[in-house]
Amino acid sequence: MAYFVWGDDLNIDLGPIDDDHRQLVDCVNQLHTATSEGRGQEVVAGILDSLIAYTQQHFDREERQMERYRFPHLDAHRLQHQRLMQEVQTLRAKFDAGSITVASQVSTLLRDWLSLHIRRHDKELGKYIQRAAGRAR
Repeated sequence: MAYFVWGDDLNIDLGPIDDDHRQLVDCVNQLHTATSEGRGQEVVAGILDSLIAYTQQHFDREERQMERYRFPHLDAHRLQHQRLMQEVQTLRAKFDAGSITVASQVSTLLRDWLSLHIRRHDKELGKYIQRAAGRAR
């Protein structure tokens, strides 16, 4: 069974934002599977590298949409993105320093962050974009 299960309550735009979120959820699930099979240390470096790159790309895309639609909470949302990236970078540094608990920490951090961030903050963004797009027609 997956560690993080995608549900309809996580849908934001049924498009690129959701596609990105699903990729991130898949990454968390891959890491959790490897950890539960005793292979966490073997795969965590590659997954962290992929996660860092993909998360930054996602945040850039999402923030461009916020700018495009003049989302009023852009600065606060951007700050949340920056905080997550700092936490992931800190975990990467801990891994590089030899920590053996990073794989489980990354799984938990991302599962909790994605769940909370998507359900609260990205939902708000999705509703705002839908309204703004409707007004632009």
